[in-house]
Amino acid sequence: MESLSYPIGRFKPGTLNRKQTLLAIAETPGRLRDAIEVLTEKQLDTPYRPGGWTVRQVVHHLADSHMHSYIRTKFALTQNEPTIMAYDENVWAGLIDAKSGSLDLSLNLLDGLHARWVQILESMSEADWKRTFNHPERGVVSLDLNASIYAWHGPHHTAHITELRKREGWA
Repeated sequence: MESLSYPIGRFKPGTLNRKQTLLAIAETPGRLRDAIEVLTEKQLDTPYRPGGWTVRQVVHHLADSHMHSYIRTKFALTQNEPTIMAYDENVWAGLIDAKSGSLDLSLNLLDGLHARWVQILESMSEADWKRTFNHPERGVVSLDLNASIYAWHGPHHTAHITELRKREGWA
């Protein structure tokens, strides 16, 4: 079950340098599109593991989660250690837009969001990377750590889809 939940392994801080982190974030939308491009509606509504989200929910989750991260980045750059709002990703994944919404909406959102996010990340000074926000569940998180988490997060969920495709024999 661990390999179904964490197909690329659990997040480990410090495994990517900054250039690799930025590249992973920049590439996430395209890699996600590649992962789902040939899937049928039935396949999109297949859970990636028993008890897991459907492929469709995973795509919408990436848009929701990465929007939060982008906004948290901007808050941390413009405020002194702001306390951000957490959200229940499982409840969000259960809403109608995540369960049956058009994937094009989230894919297009991710294209623009990641372009803007990478632009701001590339412009940051060393001091900016050390800026922090306070997460009500995780505590104080630096922008450097947060970017690393999301450089893992996109490939993590994309691998849920690509590994499901392999297991099911979907082209």
